[in-house]
Parts: sequence; C-alpha cells; structure tokens
Amino acid sequence: MLIQRRKPCSSEAITQDSHPLLDKILRQRGISDASELSTQAQDLLHYKHLKGIDAASSLLADAVEAEQKICIVGDFDADGATSTALCILALAEMGYSNVFYIVPNRFDYGYGLTSPVVDLAHQDGAEVIITVDNGISSIEGVKHANSLGLKVIVTDHHLPAEEVPDAQAIVNPNQFGCQFPSKHIAGVGVAFYVMSALKNELQNRGYFVKKQLKAPNMANFLDIVAIGTVADVVTLDKNNRILVHQGIARIRAGKTRAGVLAILNIANRDYRKLCTSDIGFVIGPRLNAAGRLEDMSYGIECLMCTNASAAAQYAADLDALNQSRREIEQSMRDDAEAALKQIQVDKHNMPASLVLYREDFHQGVVGIVAGRLKEAYYRPTIIFANEDEHFIKGSARSIDGIHIRDMLARIDALQPNLIKKFGGHAMAAGLSIAKHDLPQFQTLLNQVVSEASQGLPNEAIIYSDGELLSEQINLELASTLKFALPWGQKFEEPQFDGEFEIVNQRIVGQKHLKLTVASNKQYFDAIAFNVDVKSWPNNSAKRIRLAYKLDINEFRGQTSVQLMVNSIELVE
Repeated sequence: MLIQRRKPCSSEAITQDSHPLLDKILRQRGISDASELSTQAQDLLHYKHLKGIDAASSLLADAVEAEQKICIVGDFDADGATSTALCILALAEMGYSNVFYIVPNRFDYGYGLTSPVVDLAHQDGAEVIITVDNGISSIEGVKHANSLGLKVIVTDHHLPAEEVPDAQAIVNPNQFGCQFPSKHIAGVGVAFYVMSALKNELQNRGYFVKKQLKAPNMANFLDIVAIGTVADVVTLDKNNRILVHQGIARIRAGKTRAGVLAILNIANRDYRKLCTSDIGFVIGPRLNAAGRLEDMSYGIECLMCTNASAAAQYAADLDALNQSRREIEQSMRDDAEAALKQIQVDKHNMPASLVLYREDFHQGVVGIVAGRLKEAYYRPTIIFANEDEHFIKGSARSIDGIHIRDMLARIDALQPNLIKKFGGHAMAAGLSIAKHDLPQFQTLLNQVVSEASQGLPNEAIIYSDGELLSEQINLELASTLKFALPWGQKFEEPQFDGEFEIVNQRIVGQKHLKLTVASNKQYFDAIAFNVDVKSWPNNSAKRIRLAYKLDINEFRGQTSVQLMVNSIELVE
C-alpha cells in the first residue's frame, strides 16, 4: 500500500468556530464554504426535484384513498430492508394498514421484481406494487404486472440501462432527465422522499382532516434512513450527510426503534455515542446477514418491532446469523486463497482482474468475499456461485478508477448475450452468466479492465491527513474528529501517518495485532485488524510507520485514546 498525504484545496479557514486541524481536514476533503457543512434538516434537497415524484405520490394517494392493497417489493440487503420498513411504518403513521411486503429470497427468486414475484403479490391481492431499492432493471416483471392489471411504482437508485420498465411511475435520481442534484442517494433515501411527497399530497387533499389524523412528522423516520444510507456505502455528499447526521442524532437521543437499540445492545454499543462506523460495522452487517443466509424479513421485522422483548429476540437471531456468515466467509476466503495459489496468482503475479467460481461457494456471501479479495490484491474481483444447474451468479467489487458496471456493459457490447443480466454501481455490481461461458467472460473482463487501468496505480493508496505531534494524540482531538460530522464513502474519516517505536506486540482474537507504540517518549495503544499472522508479531521490528485513525477505547471504566491501524510499514 502507498501512503499519500492529502493537499488542502484552499488556504482560507472555512469557519472560525471549528478546531484548526478539523478545518484543515475539511479543506482537504474539498470543502470550501461553511454552507457545505450544514447538517440542518431545513437544508435537505426538496423532493420536487425528483423526476416522477408527482406521478408516484398521486398514484399512491389514489391507492390510499381507495383503500387499494399495496405491496412493497424490497431488496435483500440493509438498504432494501430499511426502505421496506420505512414505507410500511410511514404508511401506518398515515393511518394506512392495507399494505404488505415481499422481499424475494435470493436463492429462489433472484433479485428485483421478477415475474414470479409479481405472481406472489397478485395472489395475495396486491393492486399496487412499490419497488424499493430495486426495479429499474425489472423490464419483464413490470410488463407482467401490467398484463395482470397491477400498477407499479418503481423507486430505485441503481444506474438504469438504455431501456427502463414501463411502470406507471419511476422515481430514481439516476434516470435520464432527472434534475435531482444528489445522484448518490441510497434506496432508503429515495423511499423517504416518496413517502414525504405522499404525505404532502394527502395533506393537500384534506385526507388527514377527513380521517381525523395527525399528519406524521417525517423526521421520525430519519434513524432508518441513516442506517440504510451508511450500510449501502453510498457517497456521503452534503444531502446524504444531512440525512445521516439527523438520523444519528435521533438514535443518540434514544428516539429510535426498539430493534435498533436491541442490535446495539447485543453488540455492546452505547446508542448515546453512536457514530457512522457503528452503523457500518455493527448494525449493517447484522441486517445484511439475514438476507445473505436466510430471509430478510428477520431484519425488517426487527426494524419495525415496537416491543423491547421481541426486539431483543430478533436482534439475537440476527447476531447468530451474522456469526454464521463470518464462519462461511472465512471458509470461502480460505478456499479462494488456495485456488489463487494453485493457479500461481499472488501479489507479484497479478492479472488485471480476479474471477473465481466454486460449486460449493455460498451465493449469499460472494459479495463480501469479493470485497475482501479486492482489498487484499487491489484488483476488481468477481466471485461466482451456482444460481441453478446451468447458470452462475456473480458479485463484483471494484477499485478506484474502474467503474465495474461500465466494464460489464462494455463486455455486453463486445459479446451480446454472454451476460444473462447485470446491474449495479461503480464499485459494486451483480451479474449472471452461463456456467460454460465463464472462461470467455474471464478473458473479456481482463481485456476491458486492462484497457481501463492504463495510468492507474497498481496498489491501493492510503490517503493521510498528515502527521500528528505526539501531544495532539489525545482524547479531546479523538472526540472532536469522531463526532464532528458523519464520515463515510468519499468523505473519509480523518487518517494520519507517522513513525513510532514498538514497545510491545501480541496477537489477540486470532488475527488482530495489539501494539503499544511510543513517540517522543509518550505511549499509545494501537490495534491492527486481520493482519498476516505469518508476518506479525515481528520481534525484529523496532520502528514502524503507521497509517491510523484516532479512536476512543473504553475498557473497565477507563477511557483512553487508541490508534486504529490501517497500514504498517517497517522503518529500516
């Protein structure tokens, strides 16, 4: 890995109120004006900028007034779960209960609004279908719904192909002609805007007055929006930062779901000190585990649960599923590493991309394993598992500069019909191909990625905000940085680099390196997760260069600053 220090984009202070170091860090993130730092709800973008929002809210209001049965069709990840729960809860707050949800089991129905899923909804009496976090690629599913007389409203955020579904309304900031400035909003954010527009449409029609109901405060759902936004690892632009900040503030104040509190409790996290990393590493993985291994309804029901005892049981189930997911993931990673070794692929002999398939790979975990290998080898990676007897389903993860969905689109243009279906984002995508086409697909992927990689670095770059003086490494600064703003994708948490002497070192929890390091005669605790145990501990190492983040460690009533290590280099 290469450590590269960021350069400030301007020399002028953004605001006189912020910590000087924080001000510098924000300028290094491209922030040049204090208005860009607003986390006030009043500064959220208005839903009116979303193409199709008027048609969607009008159709939904008609359905509510006519008491038509509504089916929410979600995706089987945390974004899909939060989107589904939000819609059910928001409609309930509007006094509407003639609604149910379907989240297709990935092993039986695959992704999105397929024709079999439409049949399920129709059999259960649905008259209107709302897709959340999916639907923009469901051409056949929407066509089938139309043939049955069902109305379909697509809400999604994934990149559309040239052809889009013939739905009654489509709300997707990335569809052609949409002027909504935040193209990185998560599916749950789109669902939030659609429900907000529906509330206003019903208010304009006098619905709440006629029903003698109080119109819901949509801010009450921002805890769910924050969870889905962070868990889906979308870019934290200004609008997403506001959504996340407002949601986290509600959770810290205890104004959140019983299920959210239960998940945090089982993970021994204090909701009053929640930050984005807690969503990313605690809540998100547990929700995702349900969709990866079993049924995402576990996660959805946990989010919607109002009883603390029932929520605790849902959280325990999710925690157990997440533990099983970790075990499956580790086994698959070991198998993948062995397969790479067998074909003599290592860090010194790397193809442009990595493609692996085994019949015993678990379909629900391929995305995580692809991500781990991408991080280890810094190559776009696709891991395939069986979809059925003839087809395999892959999950792709990419590196900076390689838009993986565009790579799949390029292959589709070069060899039409090689890929059965595909979709996704710049950094993650999914696809299906015939099993016998895997060698040809692998050759073409290496070709298009090799062409797109010209001029890009061959190893990961760790961006540092500079070196801290030993006296700056303290609890006050750690707390200031941790809670200043929501940190996340493309708005990375502050990271520093510097040289330290090793005082002691040991492995904890099988693969984690616990260190005590010294700088200028001051001592600090540090921890590096998932190190190569063949290389560490290294008793011959005396001085090291670390890339690290400041964190707050609480243990047995004692609070201290801790270095969360991202990279270790030996200093000769």
